[in-house]
Amino acid sequence: MANIKSAKKRIDVINKKTAANKAKKSEIKTYIKKFDAAIEAGEKDAAMENFKVLERKLSRAAGRNLLHKNAVARRISNMQRRINNIG
Repeated sequence: MANIKSAKKRIDVINKKTAANKAKKSEIKTYIKKFDAAIEAGEKDAAMENFKVLERKLSRAAGRNLLHKNAVARRISNMQRRINNIG
């Protein structure tokens, strides 16, 4: 445990940021599960709506270094391909 006041403050800040990042990642994972369920059910409209939301959230996460930009690009590409294969 830190003894210096500023180090204690930094620990608090890190804990807050970690919690926020964890919440954002969890939200993204939830939308991915909804997207997968829509794809499995063959509901193209629901999948497209989830995809629009997911694309925006994933891009923001990449911009904030929450997720790697290439991993985000790969996920978006795979989701788009899955939507196109429903038709």
